[in-house]
Amino acid sequence: MAEQTIAIIGASTDRTKYGNIAVRAYVDLGWTVYPVNPKADEVEGLKTYPSIRDVPTPIERVSVYLPPKVLLGVLADIAAMTPAEVWLNPGTESDEVIAKARELGLNVIQACSIVDRGVSPAQYR
Repeated sequence: MAEQTIAIIGASTDRTKYGNIAVRAYVDLGWTVYPVNPKADEVEGLKTYPSIRDVPTPIERVSVYLPPKVLLGVLADIAAMTPAEVWLNPGTESDEVIAKARELGLNVIQACSIVDRGVSPAQYR
């Protein structure tokens, strides 16, 4: 099986936030996780990248934990990495975000990326 890679945009050092829970859940599932947060050096012991463009490898899946206004500013960077899937977790989506993402050719999925893998975020609270 090929390596499964994910960039978690909006990864957080705060263990109560979904951007942190996602990092822990995907690590537990055996994925190679690339946390993205310009204000953190590391999340859960993993090197954190200031931008998805700084991630040194192709990314299969992107999981986003950003408010829509912030996300609009990084959609072009996400598109430049050509991920197979972009997961807009609850609270990240807006009509404007969806329209722009589709215009950029992104395969957008509006759902919780953790639940998609069969994991409940409550397991990490």
